[in-house]
Amino acid sequence: MKIRGLDSEIDKLTNSIENRVSGDQFRTTLSLLSFEELKKVTKKSGWVFNWKNEFKSQNREVFKLTIEDNPQIIQGIISLEEKEDHVFMHLLENSPVNKGHEKMYIGVAGNLVAFACKISLERGHEGNVAFISKTQLIEHYVNTLGAFHFGGRLMILNPSAALNLVNKYFNYEG
Repeated sequence: MKIRGLDSEIDKLTNSIENRVSGDQFRTTLSLLSFEELKKVTKKSGWVFNWKNEFKSQNREVFKLTIEDNPQIIQGIISLEEKEDHVFMHLLENSPVNKGHEKMYIGVAGNLVAFACKISLERGHEGNVAFISKTQLIEHYVNTLGAFHFGGRLMILNPSAALNLVNKYFNYEG
C-alpha cells in the first residue's frame, strides 16, 4: 500500500477560520463524520481523497470541521488514529470550496491540525502528533506548524508546538 502523506498547505494560522474576502472569523466545531455525510464527500463533488476508505478503517476516526452556526456544510475533514503514545494524522483535506486562490475560508487546515493536537492532549499523549508529509512540504510544516522533521517524510508535532496550536484555535486550559 502506498503511503500518501499530508499535502495540505497551511495558508494561515487563524483563531478559527476566516473568510478570505471579508476577514470575518467564524467559530468552528469538530465532530465525527456520519455515514450519511460520507455519501456527499466524493470525488464527484470535488473531494480528492477516498474518505470511505478512511471511514471503514477500524482504527481511525474521521472528523469534520464545520462553522458553529452552519453545521451542515463541511469545511474540512481529518482522519486520526490513536497510537500508544501519540495521535497519527492519516489524511487531511480542505473542502473543495476552501482550495486554491479563490478559496472561501482560510485557516481550515491549521484548525484541523490543531484539533489533532487537542485530541492528543485530551487522550493523555501530551500533544504528540505524527504524520507523513509530502516531500515538498516538509520545510513548510517546519516553518508554519513548528513541526520537527524526524527523518524521511515523518513529521512530529511535540508538546510545545501542539500547545501553541491548541491555544491559538481552542484556547486550551489543559
